[in-house]
This record gives sequence, structure tokens and C-alpha cells, in this order.
Amino acid sequence: MRTLIPMTEPAFIPEDYFGALTPSEIFGEDGLFEVDLGCGDGGFLLQMAEYYPERRFLGVERLLGRVRSVCSKAASRGLDNVKVFRVESRYFLEWLIWPGRISRLHYLFPDPWPKERHHKNRLVQDDFMPVLHRSLADGGEFLFKTDHEEYFLWVLDRAERCGLFSRGNWEEGEFFYPKTDFQLQWESMGKPTYSARFIKRQKA
Repeated sequence: MRTLIPMTEPAFIPEDYFGALTPSEIFGEDGLFEVDLGCGDGGFLLQMAEYYPERRFLGVERLLGRVRSVCSKAASRGLDNVKVFRVESRYFLEWLIWPGRISRLHYLFPDPWPKERHHKNRLVQDDFMPVLHRSLADGGEFLFKTDHEEYFLWVLDRAERCGLFSRGNWEEGEFFYPKTDFQLQWESMGKPTYSARFIKRQKA
């Protein structure tokens, strides 16, 4: 008989999956925080948390095995500024986080769903942009990276058309921003990656 292994700290499990959460309900104190959407194996998330101990980082991931792995790594490193939340990305942004609380949202190398008939599965859609805008704090940022040029252009187009974001500069080495294992492997083969930084505009 298979034994279920419970998730432990720093896993975050809310009492209610139908109500918006404040940072104090996640981290025990209020204030801004950063979200790694689809945090995968946690490599980026944990490096950021180690480098910026004064910030709080929430990893959002739907796959249970990955959540447990990231939690184990964070606990072994003694990182008390990290939480991991097992939930779908859009549901989290649309229903589970109080508006205007995320200082930075990181969305790194998601599945590009390259076939046209699968484009509907992409997280970034026209109706996603207002959800993203609402979740970010004033002046909050959406940082996006992909290995897929067409998806990159797709995201640029939706950001421009919605009028809710301005495009920010993002120079290599401008601030500490570790590369994911996927990015390192991809670039080692001489293949390009694409990055964009969007800043929340205030509605008129």
C-alpha cells in the first residue's frame, strides 16, 4: 500500500481555496512580495531567496512532486522567506491573491504550446492581461522569458494592445537574476532566448 507523504514547511496550504489571500496570511506579515509562476524545480526561486533575504518569494506550481522537491530544498537551506503553493497559475492570480500585492511576477520558460490549435492553452491571453494588471502592486513588474520567438511576439502583442503596461528596459546584469537550468542548457547549444520586462501602468 502506497503511503502519502504530507507536504511540510515551506508548503503553503490555505484554509479556503475560494477567498483572496493577503501576504500576511501567506507569510505571517503584510507587505509586497514576489511570485515565481510555475516555479518548476525551484532553482531560480531558491537562488533569488538566498540572494535577497529581505524579500519574500512565493513559488506557484501545480505538480505535487515538484512542490515537495522545492519545499525540501528550501527547508534544507534554512530559507524562511520562501513559500510554495500548489495551485493553477491563473486561478491563483484571478481568485486567490488580494489585488495590488505582488511587486514582481516572474514567468520563465513556460510551455509555448507552439501548434496553432494549442494556442488557447497559453496562459497569456487577451483576457489574462487585466488579471495580471490587477494582481500587481503600483509600479509592479512582469518579467517574462521564453525560448520560443513566436510566443515572445505573442506576449509583446497582447501587452501592447491591452494598454495596461509599459515596456521596461532589461539589460543583462542590471540586477541579480539567475538563469534557470533550462536556460543554461538551451544557451549552451547556441540557441537564443527572449526576455521582456513590463511595468504596470495606472489606469486613467
